[in-house]
Amino acid sequence: MDQTPPLSPPELDLDNLKALKILGKGAMGTVFLVHDKANYPTAHSLFALKVVEKAKHDAERRARLEIQFLTRLSPPDPADQHPFLPRLLGRLETSEFLAWAVPYCSGSDLNVLRYRQTDHVFSPAVIRFYLAEILCALEHLHSLGIVYRDLKPENILIQHSGHVTLTDFDLSRTLKKKPLAEMLAEEKMNSILLHDVPSRRKHRRNLTRWIPMVPDSRSSLKKTKSARVSPVNRRKLSFINGERSNSFVGTEEYVAPEVVRGDGHEFAVDWWALGVLTYEMLYGTTPFKGKNRKETFRNVLIKEPSFIGKRTALTDLIGRLLEKDPTKRLGYLRGACEIKEHVFFKGVRWDLLTEVSRPPFIPSNDDDDLAEKVAGSGIDIREYFENLKAPPPSMPPSTLPSPSSDHRRNVSFSEY
Repeated sequence: MDQTPPLSPPELDLDNLKALKILGKGAMGTVFLVHDKANYPTAHSLFALKVVEKAKHDAERRARLEIQFLTRLSPPDPADQHPFLPRLLGRLETSEFLAWAVPYCSGSDLNVLRYRQTDHVFSPAVIRFYLAEILCALEHLHSLGIVYRDLKPENILIQHSGHVTLTDFDLSRTLKKKPLAEMLAEEKMNSILLHDVPSRRKHRRNLTRWIPMVPDSRSSLKKTKSARVSPVNRRKLSFINGERSNSFVGTEEYVAPEVVRGDGHEFAVDWWALGVLTYEMLYGTTPFKGKNRKETFRNVLIKEPSFIGKRTALTDLIGRLLEKDPTKRLGYLRGACEIKEHVFFKGVRWDLLTEVSRPPFIPSNDDDDLAEKVAGSGIDIREYFENLKAPPPSMPPSTLPSPSSDHRRNVSFSEY
């Protein structure tokens, strides 16, 4: 593991930054495409700036956590930067905001790209390419003791080169990996204990243990379906000897069974999420999606993924990643090396991935458009957030319905 202490990211000046457009907006913050007009007079050095309002509940803590992880992922020499993980380009802090800059990925995300495909799915060859790069990114994170915990298509961005990069590390955690010998001994002991329990008793015990752990609060089911499961400690402290986390976090369709059960979890949750992601790339839907959160969690615990047609190397890989017992899941014992050896990746030259000059999709060159935006007026970041706080202007009552009223109600500001 690299012990080189990370450097502090360079400080940015909000007054020198010109926001050209909004790239995305989430529960925690807003991402702008930004030009540093003081240090870079041309349009060749644009970056993505994520801005978080400190006043938002829990936002500052999560923002500082993400900056901390991005700092760790940014070696002093840019030449040593992992090709499929973002580099922290700078940060800024005011009394109101916390913001940080990462490279701009002009190809949007993997979810947007999938919807552009015929039938909204990828071919096995394209899946192999993207999975190989995502697997390498997760392998590097795990080598640093970082469990990602938020793998999903929206968090996989397409760089200008067509290669991928992961984003959003505010749900990541640092865990101490168990030695292989200890994991093998634990697996052997579990197998002995399970062998000693009569099958009928074992089945009954597991069901009574699983089902009540699924959240059954009526109030939680009435809430608008959130993109993420809120971080809530299920029991005990967040970490036990630095080896497991008991935080209940993630995106509900990607949450691993051990997280739903509240058993504590380790690096294997990322391999589960990789299996869900692969299934979605192949079939256009996630394997355990239910009518509501409760049904989704129940499916995660007891439903097996369904496959169409005969078993292939790809569906075999998905099935092994979606093993509900984390100790039997592909990747649990030897990490990414174990997954790389699967027959689906036969023939992949892992050392040459970055040299692939023609990835499946290369974003269009929009330099002229960006240069025009740099020359234009842009968005004032402070003013943008002030406008969000301002109440809508009151209008006098009208006796006639407005033909555009329905349209106005259904369009959010971020769409512009």
